[in-house]
Amino acid sequence: QVHLVESGGGTVQAGGSLRLSCVASGNTGSMAWFRQAPGQEREGIARIDRALSTITIYADSVKGRFTISKDRAKNILYLQMNSLKPDDTAVYYCAAASRWFIPSHQELPSPTAYNYWGQGTQVTVSS
Repeated sequence: QVHLVESGGGTVQAGGSLRLSCVASGNTGSMAWFRQAPGQEREGIARIDRALSTITIYADSVKGRFTISKDRAKNILYLQMNSLKPDDTAVYYCAAASRWFIPSHQELPSPTAYNYWGQGTQVTVSS
């Protein structure tokens, strides 16, 4: 059984930065970050997979501003978020799969592909 615990959310002014962490217990495969704003569907924004090398893919809405990374030794997933905008306001979730995926080119993560979810952490960006 895998447990995921996120932290690092909070309130920040537009243009600011936050770093989210997701501590995973147990063996995980591919991991991803999702977010869900009020009244909207859960959106996959970044994923990290592994083939011959690490693969990272980002949604256009966060590309160039957010960076996903993983400390394999500690089994912690990170999301560094820079140049935050009010539109980034949402609950952010980390998710893990029980196996490694090899995504197609620029294939964004789908919620149905991940077995394990964290409890979510609120990110609020004020203008």
